[in-house]
Amino acid sequence: DPNGKEEYNKKTFTQDEDTLDTWFSSALWPFSTLGWPQKTEDLDYFFPTDVLVTGYDIIFFWVIRMVFSSLEQMGQLPFKDVLLNGLVRDELGRKMSKSLGNGIDPLDIIDEYGADALRFTLVTGNTPGNDMRFYIKRVESSRNFANKLWNATRFIMMNLSDDISDSNFLIDELQDQDKWIISKLEKTIKSITEKIDKYEIGLAAADIYDFIWSDFCDWYIEMVKPVLYSEGQKTNTQKVLLFVLENILKLLHPFMPFITEEIWQTLPQRKSALIVADWPKYKEEFNFQAEEDAIEYIENAIKNIRNTRSNMDIENSRKANTIIFTKDEKIRDIFQRNQGQLINLAYAKSITVTNDESLKNKDQVTIVLDKA
Repeated sequence: DPNGKEEYNKKTFTQDEDTLDTWFSSALWPFSTLGWPQKTEDLDYFFPTDVLVTGYDIIFFWVIRMVFSSLEQMGQLPFKDVLLNGLVRDELGRKMSKSLGNGIDPLDIIDEYGADALRFTLVTGNTPGNDMRFYIKRVESSRNFANKLWNATRFIMMNLSDDISDSNFLIDELQDQDKWIISKLEKTIKSITEKIDKYEIGLAAADIYDFIWSDFCDWYIEMVKPVLYSEGQKTNTQKVLLFVLENILKLLHPFMPFITEEIWQTLPQRKSALIVADWPKYKEEFNFQAEEDAIEYIENAIKNIRNTRSNMDIENSRKANTIIFTKDEKIRDIFQRNQGQLINLAYAKSITVTNDESLKNKDQVTIVLDKA
């Protein structure tokens, strides 16, 4: 009744007048879990913390109350930064709930696709505070990415000589493609580190994805296969492969901890776990811009040749004589140094690099590039 009393079975009940809502104890979390009100070592070390990660839907229920409680009891803010993540919604954009029956058991996803695939899916394509739609296809894509890394690692390990025990390559012996991948790696390290520092986790994950899938697997490994399969000197190439792989695992570890740790333990001379390894640091001395530009020029030429062959339904087994016309001496030098890449990846029978216009004829298929 309005007075908080009622007669029932000749007993009088009164509502407890000294109650708090369920978020009160949660508001004490930043310091009460560390031994407060005693001045413990944990309290001194862990309070205040660096960052709180939470959903935007409980800012007023929890975040603000933690701030109030910490200011009142400890005299300072409980954390330096608050990172707000969005809600995970279904494919139709609806909030997952029991009433709609559209929730997904993460254990079922993990059983089928792996914990790393689920973790990577939830990280990629997200910006702080924005909701994301959950698609199984994205989890499949993340699993395929993990498989891509696993297969690339198997290839590398199968092509490492038994005496390779470190990744200390010789700079003087690096070829264009080696300097290109090292330079791209260093820029990726710099970009990912900057984005993580700004809590742009999804963008950082996209960077490492693009580098591993495209630059490392689709291009560099394909470029060095002739070197690895040859009888000549290949130690430096093997060490570059190992160097890049080591740094890839470090960069990817926060996003895919299980597969990266598993691979890390198979590398030569591993004495400690990946989780305690030093984070990669950008090295300006590994910024090889000239070679980076050169290989990207070769890469562009290969893409154009492949597209033209595809449009003309020419099978890869049908090799074609390829003539590069350019009056630019710098471009000629780039193509001369990297003829092997064109023969290997553009399905060329032979490569001629020239500025002699007389070699042109009407029966040739012409592809126009920048300055060539």
